[in-house]
Amino acid sequence: MKSEEIAKIAGVSRSTVSRVINNYSNVPEDTKKKVLDVITKYNYQPNTSARVLAGKKNDTIGLFIVSIADAFNPNRLYNNNYFTQFVDAVVECANARGYYVLVNIVYCENDYNKVSEVFLQKRIDGGIVIGTERDAEVLINVSKRGFPVALIDYDADEIKRNKSDNDNLIVIGSNDYDGAVSAVEHLIGLGHKDIGLLAGRLSTYSGRQRYNAFFDTMKKHGLNVNEEFVLHGDFIKSKTADEVNKLIQRRKLPSAIFSSNDDMAITAMDLFRESNIKIPEDISIIGFDNIPLSSLVKPALSTVSTPVYDIVDRAVTELISYIKRNKKGFTSFSYDAKMVMRDTCLRK
Repeated sequence: MKSEEIAKIAGVSRSTVSRVINNYSNVPEDTKKKVLDVITKYNYQPNTSARVLAGKKNDTIGLFIVSIADAFNPNRLYNNNYFTQFVDAVVECANARGYYVLVNIVYCENDYNKVSEVFLQKRIDGGIVIGTERDAEVLINVSKRGFPVALIDYDADEIKRNKSDNDNLIVIGSNDYDGAVSAVEHLIGLGHKDIGLLAGRLSTYSGRQRYNAFFDTMKKHGLNVNEEFVLHGDFIKSKTADEVNKLIQRRKLPSAIFSSNDDMAITAMDLFRESNIKIPEDISIIGFDNIPLSSLVKPALSTVSTPVYDIVDRAVTELISYIKRNKKGFTSFSYDAKMVMRDTCLRK
């Protein structure tokens, strides 16, 4: 059914139907009710493309998940508990505010062009980017064209230094450095000195922050880091498994491991269990992110909690304010990451 037919049935002009659909204030209440009754009866859905061409918002937020690493694994996103949390939270927060979510996955460098296209075609009003790569230039250029963009897991200070004139950019994340410091401090406080690291991908802001915090904290306490205990899992389960298996085969283990995310920690726990290495009796381990699975594994994983829902809720709220032009200018927010003590750490 077209708007012309709605107008004919309601006995009004097509322009009146358009004003009702777009919630104009200059439509008499009885006329509005008449049109809305017909729309409800015939389940009429307005043409989104036509609204966009007419300069209207389409109440849709784009969610862009950058997943360039582990390119040969077709299930890399499906199996990633970190991304799953964000997708669920963005959809819930956006829907609660009357916005749809269009999910896009950036699998390779060329896909950044698709990000620009989605904005330029006005299929979305603004975008949230869960960043896992260092280069944000394409996304920043999109925001310079007038489209609001919220970046998650990017270096706010670096972007502000270089792009302080940007009026449509929001950067939101957690204080991963301090969270990682608290995890390593906890292990040291339990008497551990030979502490290993399961490092995340250093092309990510969170990966670098957690990596630097580990080495800074060990240095602060005068503890040497055995390079054989530094495992580069890169936030990828398959690579983590390779690194942990090599460690097990060397038959020399650290007394504890700080893992830069929970997925890698749980992968390591599975492999230790298969090799009859007991947690925490033989080796203690702490993760990061506090994904739902971390409380369900046995033993339950001690970890550092990042407030995913708070981060997403803020991102959606700020983005909608920018879309409605209630707010502009460069904005950044950072949330504290806190320790969650469970069962995988033991005093040395």
